[in-house]
Amino acid sequence: MSEMSERTGVLTLRLAGPLQSWGASSRFARRTTERAPTKSGVLGLLAAAQGRERGADLSDLAALTFAVRLDQPGTRVRDYQTAHHGDTGKSMPVSERFYLSDAVFVAAVEGDESLIDALYAAVRAPTFLPFLGRRSCPPSRPIDLGVHRGGLRRALRAEPWQAAAWFQRRRAHERRIELEVIADLAAGDGPGDALRDQPLSFDPRHRRYGLREVHSSAVTVANPLGAARRTSPPPKHDPMVLLED
Repeated sequence: MSEMSERTGVLTLRLAGPLQSWGASSRFARRTTERAPTKSGVLGLLAAAQGRERGADLSDLAALTFAVRLDQPGTRVRDYQTAHHGDTGKSMPVSERFYLSDAVFVAAVEGDESLIDALYAAVRAPTFLPFLGRRSCPPSRPIDLGVHRGGLRRALRAEPWQAAAWFQRRRAHERRIELEVIADLAAGDGPGDALRDQPLSFDPRHRRYGLREVHSSAVTVANPLGAARRTSPPPKHDPMVLLED
């Protein structure tokens, strides 16, 4: 991940909601989800915020460097759905769909500062409302966090831990929290894994996705609950001994 560039910016997004679903290889009646937001899903969200048509050119968005921080991994859940054909009324095959429940992520895209600033303005006043992978998965709160300068990794270190309060309380004994980051493979990152979620076209008549290589690492952020802990002062007397009247 690049650290410094005078003409680039980083947009960070908080992706949180009751349900999310980020498919990279879903087909037919089985719709799976990755364990973290995909590049194609987040770029689709940004394109919709700008009001781009599905057949519009995506080359500027596809060139952005992408990373996601796993603040609260969530739980994978499965759902079964039925449907009927719109013309014939016949029952369609039962579909199996997977979601992430109670997950929170910080996604980041890095690129030319003018494009990043335009995307930030779009997510603050979107043409089409954002959703977390599927239209049935709205975010629980505004997704815009802000624009940073200085590279993806620095931005992901700077953003406060976004996990829910109940999740943070589980780790209140830790003053610093290590969070996994999945990012586009950069020079010097070593071997990576391949995902087919590099968007080439969102045209519904011919959606196309290419392969991209990703690399996992970690960043450490402060735990606001851990940092706020204080040691209780010792009692002024032995609590096991009754005070005299």
